[in-house]
Amino acid sequence: MIKAENIKKSFGKLEVLKGINLNIPAGKLYSIVGASGAGKTTLLQILGTLSKPDSGEIFFNDKKISAFSEKELAAFRNKEIGFVFQFHHLLPEFTALENVCIPAFIAKTSKLEAEKRAKELIDYLGLADRMEHKPAELSGGEKQRIAMARALVNSPSVVMADEPSGNLDSANRDELHELLFKLRDDFGQTFIIVTHDDHFAERSDQIIHIKDGIIE
Repeated sequence: MIKAENIKKSFGKLEVLKGINLNIPAGKLYSIVGASGAGKTTLLQILGTLSKPDSGEIFFNDKKISAFSEKELAAFRNKEIGFVFQFHHLLPEFTALENVCIPAFIAKTSKLEAEKRAKELIDYLGLADRMEHKPAELSGGEKQRIAMARALVNSPSVVMADEPSGNLDSANRDELHELLFKLRDDFGQTFIIVTHDDHFAERSDQIIHIKDGIIE
């Protein structure tokens, strides 16, 4: 589904990725692990088209991403990829429901359809009674579940998450981890997760271990 060929990336004189080759099939949960500074987040951002490699190619269902224009890339990213970050990045002035709807509105989905899908996801995630609450009124675990619903609202092929449980206490962390596996099983989507949590990584379908800019 996603293929990376000889991905290299430097920041100034610091070579972060030194030739990454990867094949990620559909419907699996992959964990990216490694020490701080190993290049995990950089790789995730390149796989998610948020950043461009200095050299190498990314293919998505055999389509070469580097051939896309910026406009095509933005549309592709919004439709095919959902993102979840360590800090939820919910917009404080909007309700949980409105936050979840934002990617659907960007995709020009009708308000009626976007809200129907968002409500289904929020209900699935056990937060039906929190829909009209703003982020300041939600717990850390609730915010991250709303961020997950936002990532899923356009039914993306892939969900990419960068330390999604890194800012949560142990109970909320465990709950989020269980949710990720449940989402994989229930929706059949591909998940690529950067994590420092060894227990979570061991349960994933495949571990990608990065050390000094290459996959071990």
